[in-house]
Amino acid sequence: MRPSPSRRTPRFTPDFFCAVIIVGLLAGFAGLATTAVLRFVEHATYHYSFGTLLAGIAGSSPVRRVLGPVVGGALAGFGWWILRRSTRVPPLAQTIAGPDRIPRRAWSVDAALQVLLVGSGASLGREGAPRQFAAALSDFGTARLKRLSGDDRRILLACAAGAGLGAVYAVPLAGALFAVRIMLNTWHPRALGAALVTSSLAVATCSAVTHDQPDLDWPNAESSYVLTAHALILAPVTLAVGLAFNRLMAAARPARVMRTWVLIPALAAAGLVMGLCSHWWPELPGNGRSILTVSLASGMTLSAAAAILVLKPLLTALFLRAGGAGGMLTPSLATGAAAGSALVLAINWAAGTQLHTPAVSLAGAAGVLAVTQGSPIWAAIFVWELAHPPLWLFPIFLLTACGAYGLKVLAVGRGRPNPTHAG
Repeated sequence: MRPSPSRRTPRFTPDFFCAVIIVGLLAGFAGLATTAVLRFVEHATYHYSFGTLLAGIAGSSPVRRVLGPVVGGALAGFGWWILRRSTRVPPLAQTIAGPDRIPRRAWSVDAALQVLLVGSGASLGREGAPRQFAAALSDFGTARLKRLSGDDRRILLACAAGAGLGAVYAVPLAGALFAVRIMLNTWHPRALGAALVTSSLAVATCSAVTHDQPDLDWPNAESSYVLTAHALILAPVTLAVGLAFNRLMAAARPARVMRTWVLIPALAAAGLVMGLCSHWWPELPGNGRSILTVSLASGMTLSAAAAILVLKPLLTALFLRAGGAGGMLTPSLATGAAAGSALVLAINWAAGTQLHTPAVSLAGAAGVLAVTQGSPIWAAIFVWELAHPPLWLFPIFLLTACGAYGLKVLAVGRGRPNPTHAG
């Protein structure tokens, strides 16, 4: 368990207040910069000017679909080979919780390479880069505030990571709760207040590129309250998917960080596999947003949902095994959405019903996210903020998330996820 802030109640000092403002603004800049670079890489890889990544992939030539991820993987591998030969890149959560100095330059370069890899089609989350870059910038920006205690700095760095996440997805509340529940594992009022301020400032700053809009578009379609029963059905399904995802990622991670030139051909080969798969399933490249977009548009067939449910975690594991780095949050989210879509499409086909696919898909995403991240309340809030569906659907997401997490506690205990796995 990560160390939580001290049990004593420190004063809200002027230095801490200034640091909170600085962290919020810098985290917003980190989110803005990584989002802009990611979009540039995506457009260069698939040669499109407007629209979503999915539209760009669908409109690109077969050769570019394959060569883009291969070249991106090789370039990222070369960058990591150079970086890891000269310095260590420690995990974000463990570094924030421990006494070690923040490796600002290493984290910044590593974040840039993550953006390059994900933007060129790798099946990894893009949220790892802004969290690292935000923490590095915030450590630099608050270095001159000498009156900050060790607990203060832990809170601020965790808030920076959560605010970076909140900024790129325009989810201020989820960004704040990520800091206090996933990074710090606390409800301390001082930490919660700082997280809310920093995440809100970061989202406002990053709105220059996100326009403060939900990351996903909720369709104008009728929903039914019968979904409450299906939320309970989803709970054991998402538990199984979430546990399988966790175990697959744990098995895929190399025992030691790859530091040799083998990174270059390994990531290029992973890119080749991704490029070939994208000919049949163009939703697969990237962090998983395309899968969520198709799920919400009810544009996924049962066979496609089943294939994506299997291939998305396998491709994510492949890039991890090849030595890549990136977030696990959105790949697990997309896997959960595919599981929800597969379940509702199977029920609709077998029973002749017309259950609302987008609602069940997002409920599945919330359930898997609750299992992989170990916080059902945060998972439900994050999924709801991503698309802003009708408010009454939030209890459905929460019911699925709490059901899946409760079953996990009964089955395997309350163990927290590996800090390096979070996000």
